[in-house]
Amino acid sequence: MSSVVFSEFYWTSSDGLKLYGRDYQPEGIARPLPVLAIHGLTRNSADFDSIASLLCHEGYRVLAVDVRGRGKSQRAGDPMTYVPPVYAGDITALLDHKNIERAIFLGTSMGGLITMCVAALRPQAIAAAILNDVGPEVAPEGLARIAAYTGKPVSITNWAEAADYARVINEAAFPHYDDSDWTAFAERIFTENTEGVPVLAYDPDISAPIRAGGAAALVPDLWPLFRTLAERPTLIVRGGSSDLLSPSIAARMLDEGVEASLVEVPDIGHAPMLDEPEASEAILDFLSKQT
Repeated sequence: MSSVVFSEFYWTSSDGLKLYGRDYQPEGIARPLPVLAIHGLTRNSADFDSIASLLCHEGYRVLAVDVRGRGKSQRAGDPMTYVPPVYAGDITALLDHKNIERAIFLGTSMGGLITMCVAALRPQAIAAAILNDVGPEVAPEGLARIAAYTGKPVSITNWAEAADYARVINEAAFPHYDDSDWTAFAERIFTENTEGVPVLAYDPDISAPIRAGGAAALVPDLWPLFRTLAERPTLIVRGGSSDLLSPSIAARMLDEGVEASLVEVPDIGHAPMLDEPEASEAILDFLSKQT
């Protein structure tokens, strides 16, 4: 499905950062609740273009954000604010800016952690949630893999090298991707600097809290927050070969989440792009029961 047109918007965080988002308008009669999409650690709002297009076709408004320090959002002066509780505060500021009382949250990886934090800050704002390949704890091997490249210097001189970088970092998760897929992937995670050279579209200092506090700085014990979140309908999407959301963690989430359900996307690692049929069909079915 071709991409739909989105409008760009900005809002301001409590500490004065100019933050960016995309507003995808629905086709036809709009559903009553918007979908608020929040990306993973090193990614940005472009990750949601495909699923946003599909949801807009079904009548959903989708707001996809660039978390502080990513994409077109301003970088933080204090890198120790690159943590989920602060990100969650930025999201509640967005809700106030857009006068949104309730939304369906869609969080990929770190975006799911942010969603759990929003459930603590403003539980009434979350009508339902979709957690894409993340839980209230994460498998150590996945964290180690992500920590190995996040914030590290990258020597890229052209878009072909950017596509090669995207492939090296992510090919285990997407074994079916071809050259055109990796080119499109690179265009989502890189931007051009003033010399026209591709550079990663995030602040390298997003890794500062991880360097300072280890894995616990990124993913503390969020089981209490997950239980609060999953008192409302919660769909867990798991990549079948994910190294971040293990089968045992997913099983515990089903046991402890009052309204939790699970779909697995076969032969995909961390994290599904949500354009996979298993993921998109499950999301549409889930959303149809919420509005």
